[in-house]
Amino acid sequence: MSVFQLDERVVFPPPHLADPDGLLAVGGDLSAERLLLAYASGIFPWYSDGLPILWHSPDPRCVLELSALHVPRSLRKAMRRAPYEVRIDTAFREVMAACAQTPRRHEAGTWITDEMLEAYVELHRLGFAHSAEAWREGELVGGLYGVSIGDMFFGESMFAIAPDASKIAFVTLCDALVRFGVDLVDSQVMTDHLERFGAELWPRKRYLAALRARVGKPTRRGVWRLEPPSPARGGPGPGASEGD
Repeated sequence: MSVFQLDERVVFPPPHLADPDGLLAVGGDLSAERLLLAYASGIFPWYSDGLPILWHSPDPRCVLELSALHVPRSLRKAMRRAPYEVRIDTAFREVMAACAQTPRRHEAGTWITDEMLEAYVELHRLGFAHSAEAWREGELVGGLYGVSIGDMFFGESMFAIAPDASKIAFVTLCDALVRFGVDLVDSQVMTDHLERFGAELWPRKRYLAALRARVGKPTRRGVWRLEPPSPARGGPGPGASEGD
């Protein structure tokens, strides 16, 4: 199989033509139009400084059905103690920058380049990219970010500098996503954390069929917010959004 060279046209080859490692194409740009088309097509950028933009569509694909979300007992206990204030969309750039700076096992450097950071900040400005953040005494101690199109959420990266901070932010975000009508999170590549939450590996064909059924739905654009926790629930409150 060949890796395709992109030009100024905002188009992608079919995802099933990716090589065995998931690499599909090289080049192009990180314009909002191209990024949104990529996600809606089952493709995402992943590369490092000094390399051209590399576009991937792995097979299998890591996904999390929110109806099957498993919250470990220890994490539920931690959430009941409410060690952090969880917010959404109040520090998108800061979350993404922290994700870029967090060391990863088996990774040298970061794939979140300056170019990529600015591209996703623009998606956030347009109402398609969102962050969930854990705060402690006014300090950002964990969080994650991703892209929302239709009834899909595409998780990108997370970080934590305090125990369970990113996990609590993630579970709180999942609660809001369910209330928004989102039932599937694209997690791209399996990790130990995602597997513990109940993520599965789907063949690309199954993933693309699920994707097509969801990305044509109306997108909840704009700044997202969380309502205050419900005393009756004792947990994350329902989500709300501002904007389109």
